[in-house]
Amino acid sequence: MGRDVNQSEETANDELGNWSLNGKTILITGGTGSFGKAMVATICKRWKPRRLVIFSRDEMKQYEMEQLYPVVRYPFLRYFIGDVRSLERLEMAMQDVDYVIHAAALKHVPIAEYNPFECIQTNIIGAQNVVQAALHAKVKRVVALSTDKAVSPINLYGASKLAAEKVFVAANNLAGKLPTRFSIVRYGNVLGSRGSVLPFFRRLIAEGADHLPVTDPRMTRFWITLPGGVAFVLQAMAHMTGGEIYVPRIPSMRIPDLARAMAPDLPIKVVGIRPGEKLHEVLITDSEAPHTFRVESTGDYVIMPSFKGWTPAKPEVEGGALQPVPEGFCYTSDQNDQWLDEPGLQRFLAEEQF
Repeated sequence: MGRDVNQSEETANDELGNWSLNGKTILITGGTGSFGKAMVATICKRWKPRRLVIFSRDEMKQYEMEQLYPVVRYPFLRYFIGDVRSLERLEMAMQDVDYVIHAAALKHVPIAEYNPFECIQTNIIGAQNVVQAALHAKVKRVVALSTDKAVSPINLYGASKLAAEKVFVAANNLAGKLPTRFSIVRYGNVLGSRGSVLPFFRRLIAEGADHLPVTDPRMTRFWITLPGGVAFVLQAMAHMTGGEIYVPRIPSMRIPDLARAMAPDLPIKVVGIRPGEKLHEVLITDSEAPHTFRVESTGDYVIMPSFKGWTPAKPEVEGGALQPVPEGFCYTSDQNDQWLDEPGLQRFLAEEQF
């Protein structure tokens, strides 16, 4: 597994070893979102799958994505309209599927607070539907995307993702003799994804704003790029044995530093922390430390399941042994040993287009 937020494609390929998606069938829920589009781009560039199913509920996003990745050019693509709230539709979409990447979710904190049961329907009941459909279709591996907001949650979005993590880990109990295994990738904010602060700041700058709003000058966040997130999910899928929560070693950045890096000449206005928002984020708590291991070769982390209703094997880790983390270990954005500074972010912004 890779830890570099801007790791090269060559490095990512090395960490996948001989694992390949050639000839496989993959389904991505939420496949027309920021992550889904980046994953589709990576798979189309690297491999020749038998089928790649893009499962999402938005007709317009599917149409727009098909203009970028037409079936005429990529005959293995399938654009499948459906909602994770529908078990029947998921079961239909997962027929003969080898791997599932579950990225569909309602992610906006204020919207989830205002529409709580809609969040629950998609993020929790939708997760259970993905589990049931995968078991019914005898899918081999399922990787679900989670977030730092699922750790010690203080808002409904985070709580729903925590519940989804529990659903996916416990799903390994249900597999029995079936080949299906479930694991999770948990990481921080994705630079450039819809709803993140980076495109928000970009829009304000383009509109000629006279300042950039920052909720609190002390605020820190974990950051990962879309390519980094895609690479880490693929590495988790290649090495998983079931029940693991994979956490990448990624840098933190202070939000005021991000604002200054994007617009050095604009003043910053402190607007106050919003409801349901943390000052700092957590990726691993001290309560999870007894089950957490560090991959020596990369610095990434693997949280093994604490509830052993089945017998999970040790994660398959190529090129690096697992070492238990120290007692009381906690991985937080303000106590991180990796920081994304202003010059580093400037280099990234100059090279990457979202």
